[in-house]
Amino acid sequence: MLACKRICSGTMISALRALRGSQVVVSGQVQRCLSTETDGEVRITKTLREKFPLASSLKVVDISGGCGAMYEIHIESSEFKGKRTIQQHQLVNQALKDEIQGMHGLRIFTDVPKQ
Repeated sequence: MLACKRICSGTMISALRALRGSQVVVSGQVQRCLSTETDGEVRITKTLREKFPLASSLKVVDISGGCGAMYEIHIESSEFKGKRTIQQHQLVNQALKDEIQGMHGLRIFTDVPKQ
């Protein structure tokens, strides 16, 4: 019983700490509780909207837990039509060349809109 209380207490403390930082750990990944965007997400989204004005879908997520070290980008644009995936990714990398300097990693998912 005492061991269970310690485990539960430790779990509760961890959960409270995570919530205090507006983050929750789900399946080993840190996720923000609120739908607010980080400064980095806003900055990257703005840059990509400027570089890809025809984008029909754009989602930028800070997957580093909010510190800005790693992002995941999903972008769907007709500007990618006729280009191979590597070429699409190169366009995104080029658009974010200044931002990438301070990143640890970047996941890019590109697509052409379905009619």
